[in-house]
Amino acid sequence: MTTLFQIPPNHPQRFVLHNEVHARASSILKLPVRASYLALSLSNEEKLRERRHLASLCERFGAVPPEHEADHFSANFDTFQMSWEQHGEFSSYTFYAYDSVAEPFADPALTKVPVDWLAQINGQVIVAAHANVVSAADIDYRDEADLSPLSVHFAGNPIVGSRVTGGAAAVFTDFRIHVDGFSRFLVVNHDLRTAQAGRLLHRLFDIEVYRVMALLAFPIARKLYPELKKADRRLYSITNSMTQPDNDDAKLLDELTALAAEIENHISSHQFRFAAASAYYRLVGQRLEDLREVRIQGIQTLGEFLKRRLEPAMNTCNSISHRYTLISERVSNASQLLRTKVDILIERQNQGLLSSMALRAKMQLRMQQTVEGISMVAITYYAANLIGKIAEALHSLGWHINVELIEGLSIPFIFVIIGIGTKRIHKIIANTTE
Repeated sequence: MTTLFQIPPNHPQRFVLHNEVHARASSILKLPVRASYLALSLSNEEKLRERRHLASLCERFGAVPPEHEADHFSANFDTFQMSWEQHGEFSSYTFYAYDSVAEPFADPALTKVPVDWLAQINGQVIVAAHANVVSAADIDYRDEADLSPLSVHFAGNPIVGSRVTGGAAAVFTDFRIHVDGFSRFLVVNHDLRTAQAGRLLHRLFDIEVYRVMALLAFPIARKLYPELKKADRRLYSITNSMTQPDNDDAKLLDELTALAAEIENHISSHQFRFAAASAYYRLVGQRLEDLREVRIQGIQTLGEFLKRRLEPAMNTCNSISHRYTLISERVSNASQLLRTKVDILIERQNQGLLSSMALRAKMQLRMQQTVEGISMVAITYYAANLIGKIAEALHSLGWHINVELIEGLSIPFIFVIIGIGTKRIHKIIANTTE
């Protein structure tokens, strides 16, 4: 009997996160099996229509459709089995058929899917692949030293392959798109279990789609390379001009700003694609490790083939991305140096201007003091003259005073009083400005 415990309430995402490890599980397959895989790039609007299209297929065969928010779905229909997964940048469909055929790729699983429904799938095809899991006897494959019976299934193209999953199977492909528009994987079953077969096919299709998704950045890298060289030359020209004594710093700063904006625009426009390419490339490496490849004498393993072809392209993408980051930093450093130089020139100009203003203020002060001194003399003269007039009036009234003497004696007193008043005014002004 199950015991129920009184524990705190669950986190809102507890069950969703717990069950994430069971999401996108590989299908349990019966052997032998034929599989057809489609990976399609979709817009946001097409992703919304995709679920309705899946629901129409389920309605046709009386199956339960996927939930509205589901991003993966599996179902068994009358003559085929289907798995659907929606990823960030693409959606994938895998169709399985179990009836045996004489030729591995003569009747692929996709022929079991209704033609009208298949034609209306949304998006653009990124990857299309057929895979067959067969026994060695079915294709007359008896000796690993003689791969000629396999070559006919790949239109005579050179094949690559290896033993995988601990020797339980051998995988062969030519990594080419054939006349039907599909690439091919042939899996020779030695001792595969049904769960192993599902995981193996899942990994093979993942390798195919992730390597293509990683390579989406390669055309962008090749397109950006001339732009990078041009930006590097422009930066060299600007920094070289910065060392010349007669350069126009304002013009150089405008050129640097325009160059920085152009570089940052390239980085912001393509950084996601380069980061995604790096992530997809790591997934390819992880899926190849999961295969646990063992070499078959005379042919390359899948890992060797992909590393030789894929690694240079990824190195180019990483190099372009890294160089754009470096040139952005160099432009930033050059801009900072030029701004520092401009700031120093402005400070020198400001210092000269302040010195000129200080000299002008000093001259104005001297002139003001001179005018002030002259004004004190003028005020003393007029005040003494006024006192003289008053003395004359008093003398006319009969006072016995010496007008000239009174006027002369008043001059020092008037001068002192004016001086004291002027100092008090200066003091009041000083206190007010403080």
